[in-house]
Amino acid sequence: MTTPFSFSLHKTDGQARTGEITTSRGTIRTPAFMPVGTAGTVKAVQMRDVKATGADIILGNTYHLMLRPTAERVAKLGGLHRFSTWDGPILTDSGGFQVMSLAQMRKLTEKGVEFRSHIDGSKHMLTPERSIEIQCLLGADIQMQLDECPPFPITEEASLESLELSIRWARRSKQAFEEMAGPHQALYGIVQGSVFEDQRKRSAEALQEIGFPGYSVGGLAVGEGREQMFKVLDFTTPVLPTDKPRYLMGVGKPLDLVGAVERGIDMFDCVLPTRSGRHGQAWTWDGPINVKNAQFIEDESPLDPESDCPASRDYTKAYLNHLFRAGEYLGPMLLSWHNLDFYQKLMAAMRAAIAEGRFAQFAADFRARHREKS
Repeated sequence: MTTPFSFSLHKTDGQARTGEITTSRGTIRTPAFMPVGTAGTVKAVQMRDVKATGADIILGNTYHLMLRPTAERVAKLGGLHRFSTWDGPILTDSGGFQVMSLAQMRKLTEKGVEFRSHIDGSKHMLTPERSIEIQCLLGADIQMQLDECPPFPITEEASLESLELSIRWARRSKQAFEEMAGPHQALYGIVQGSVFEDQRKRSAEALQEIGFPGYSVGGLAVGEGREQMFKVLDFTTPVLPTDKPRYLMGVGKPLDLVGAVERGIDMFDCVLPTRSGRHGQAWTWDGPINVKNAQFIEDESPLDPESDCPASRDYTKAYLNHLFRAGEYLGPMLLSWHNLDFYQKLMAAMRAAIAEGRFAQFAADFRARHREKS
């Protein structure tokens, strides 16, 4: 018998929340950060090491996997969990953001988005129904409705038109999900509306009328800046159900995560930990550092001597500096592993602070210590 999807809220501290999402493939402790496995792999890090960092769930990408190796092939080979060797929960996005940002020659209609692949120029059509079909073929435990992610800045009129299309697509996505998915899987609706308060409220209310077991906040971290993003969350999370998980898509830096948790967000994903790692940037409790800098050439200290992560504890900054200067693959691998581990330790620290009723002090202390400079 498969375990149905459910969410339990354990403790609140101000707007910050901690709880658990139950799936048939395991429990997700919230607030949760999902490492991004775009093409069926978390870049430069083995799945066993991702698991060792404390990650409960990873993210896969519909757009990339539908193009290569194709969702049908992944299904034939046993599904994304077996294919990638990740046995925990997987969330897949709808592919909508990548179609808007990566694909070529896009044509948006009521039916969906017609586009050409950025890989080989082949022609494809992504509709709400096809997006759900792909996510079901992949075997995703948590799926996303197809939506349009509008650019920023955008006019109120254009944003509203996009928002209404996403609401109509949400209805079609849910209908397709009910026809194709298993009882253990879940579909999230995506709140849009750019930076406009009335539109965010309109989107949230419409999605709740349709009914979803979880709600995502989309259309942020697209250039509006941290202050504006927090302002949007300030008026968006209060109109979302308290008994359903809230997912802020594509965010972000550690200070973004802390500020969003303060505003009631439960789930996050972002490519930043591994992208930073590939470019020599290590995230630490005191902020990011660039190990390629000359100041670390003879620095014999590790990134975090108290960490239980080998990448953080066992290698000196001097050695990491050497790896990057020498162009050795091991450098990006170690920093990506370290960054993923740091992000999971940050989430664990926030969960503990909320549970113990000291989150406001934790957030203040973190902001005072953490400096975003390289």
